[in-house]
Amino acid sequence: MLSNSGMLPPPGAAELSVVVANDDDDRNWVERLLRDCACAISEKDSAKTHHLLWMLNELASPYGDASERLAAHFLRALFCKATQTGPRVYRTLVSVSAKAHTFDSARKVMLKFQEVSPWTTFGHVAANGAILEASDGTAKLHIVDVSNTFCTQWPTLLEALATRHDDTPHLKLTVVAATASSAAVKSLKNEIAQRLEKFARLMGVPFEFNVVTELTRLGEITKEILNVHDDESVAVNVVGALRRAGQRAEALRAIRSLNPKIVTVVEEEAAEAAGNGEGDFEECLGFYRRYFGMLEESFPATSNERLALEREGSRSMLRAVGCDDMAEEDGGGECERRERGGRWAGRFREAGFTAVALSDDTVDDVKALLKRYKGDWGAHRDPQHDDVMMNSSSSSSSSSPGIFLTWKHEPVVWASAWKP
Repeated sequence: MLSNSGMLPPPGAAELSVVVANDDDDRNWVERLLRDCACAISEKDSAKTHHLLWMLNELASPYGDASERLAAHFLRALFCKATQTGPRVYRTLVSVSAKAHTFDSARKVMLKFQEVSPWTTFGHVAANGAILEASDGTAKLHIVDVSNTFCTQWPTLLEALATRHDDTPHLKLTVVAATASSAAVKSLKNEIAQRLEKFARLMGVPFEFNVVTELTRLGEITKEILNVHDDESVAVNVVGALRRAGQRAEALRAIRSLNPKIVTVVEEEAAEAAGNGEGDFEECLGFYRRYFGMLEESFPATSNERLALEREGSRSMLRAVGCDDMAEEDGGGECERRERGGRWAGRFREAGFTAVALSDDTVDDVKALLKRYKGDWGAHRDPQHDDVMMNSSSSSSSSSPGIFLTWKHEPVVWASAWKP
């Protein structure tokens, strides 16, 4: 929560407190107050903004239930928007996080997250299935990995390659780490490379590992930089990276220039437009309501991993809500703006790609994965239509560009495959 300094109770606060205290739906009071506060800031109603910020400050807690935590993190984003301090606070938070967390600690958080939730492993299974099918019969497979999951996707793919009926292909894995710190790059080149190389030897898969760092944006990738050879079948794996691409058409053109056999895409499902209007805030609020609720069901209340994931989400929340038009030189990176699967599909088609339907085998693998996790998880071809769990036989002929992970029947992650 914010300090009470300078935030005296405004007139009417006691009456509003009674209303909130008697509200049986925690999510309702959080979303109502946050929505009203964002609207007051947009309308430059300083009295109402002060009133609502004070109420949120009294009721929110970063250590409470999911609703209280959501309120606490959105409170900071809204306070920064109201006071126009977003870029400065964002830079401070990013700097503090970089100093407090090492590559290894961040990777451990990711591994624990994958243990309790399919949020990231869903995309891994879908992408690996598409890559395996596209590379069937390939002698040399070159995977270009542009992702944010610390190479945790690849041990299962190595195992699958080792158990194929045909000859095991030579696998070259090139990790694009354009924004990684020097310490992270060192860990990638040393510890992660050694682990993967050791596992590949155990599986009997010829393996080569490379890291590319001399890029400032995704649109700069070329065959020369990635050391792509003519006799290699290229698979580009893009997990959680497209939402950080500022020039998205340029990024897709660069990917297409690699002449990949398959492009696998995994993105979180939300529609955060480039502006900061009411609709943008509503999308951001809805996405993080689902995300924080999922974390509450997946982790104990005192989990350090949960706190780390919420703080990471809080920084993204601040970036989206509290930093109007934050430029790259201000520490904002290219951007972080989510789009829905349908919009991504349109972008890929405009760039000359064709959707590749995920096979029945891949859908079966997704089904098996989700059974390992507690909670109300599902997978849908389309968030408005029947669950593929009940109709997986239709997948081979489906015109859908991908598959959605759902939590409590709401789409949260989208996975798809494409070819030029």
